[in-house]
Amino acid sequence: MPDRIEVVEGDITKQRVDAIVNAPGPDLLEECRKLGGCPTGEARTTKGYRLPAQWVIRTVGPVWRGGNDREDDLLASCYRSSLALAKKHSVRTIAFPAISAGAHRFPLEEATRIAVTEVSNFLDQDASVRSDNE
Repeated sequence: MPDRIEVVEGDITKQRVDAIVNAPGPDLLEECRKLGGCPTGEARTTKGYRLPAQWVIRTVGPVWRGGNDREDDLLASCYRSSLALAKKHSVRTIAFPAISAGAHRFPLEEATRIAVTEVSNFLDQDASVRSDNE
């Protein structure tokens, strides 16, 4: 695992990073509607508005349906799509929640494995994203 990954427990909206990945509040929801919505597994970028982060990357994670409905692929796509947008917007630091592991009931251990794999694969090939320690 690249040393540019850090696990932090806390409120993602309080993180001092360039971008967070999160579901939208009212201002963000309106902006997402103007972008044509966001299908499961894809991502869209909006402003950070009143957040410390300049950008919010909106992604829709899959609802867990037992693992036979492409849930793993869709969750991996959330991370890949979010990281592609981060790179497009020259994001250097980004905070992810445990996508789909809450209300969407994705098993936490499997969701964590997918998150670490996708972020690690991206970081192995791209030096633009860094940790706050660098």
